[in-house]
Amino acid sequence: MAVNYRAFACTAEQVFAVLANGWLYPSWVVGASRMRDVDASWPAVGSRIHHSVGVWPALIDDTTSVLEWRSPRHVMLKARGWPVGEAHVAIDVQDRDNGCLVRMTEDVVAGPARLVPTTLSDLAIAHRNTETLRRLAYLAEGRAD
Repeated sequence: MAVNYRAFACTAEQVFAVLANGWLYPSWVVGASRMRDVDASWPAVGSRIHHSVGVWPALIDDTTSVLEWRSPRHVMLKARGWPVGEAHVAIDVQDRDNGCLVRMTEDVVAGPARLVPTTLSDLAIAHRNTETLRRLAYLAEGRAD
């Protein structure tokens, strides 16, 4: 399981405002390249966003769904990226002076990616999620202005 932390210079509500806008997903998730659709009920539990992963012409269409939504503190997503697999991604936010602390936890739960040794996959995921949290911070902090 890969775990990343980042201090944000904004409120937890501003972080969740970005997460609640499914159309922004490829703006902050590294690897997501475009949106195809967002369920009208997003971010309700069970709702999905329909995105593509990769670089044209090698795009894979898949979905991410909401498993848990407790704004503005916690969200758990099931991110699909077949044929690679699926992961559970949790984002937890705690208030702190002058902003909030965001923790992102990602765990591969299905597919061939589970065959990669945990230390290697966690290292790669943590590296990617460092940039993912940087992008999420830029969007959320921009809403603070």
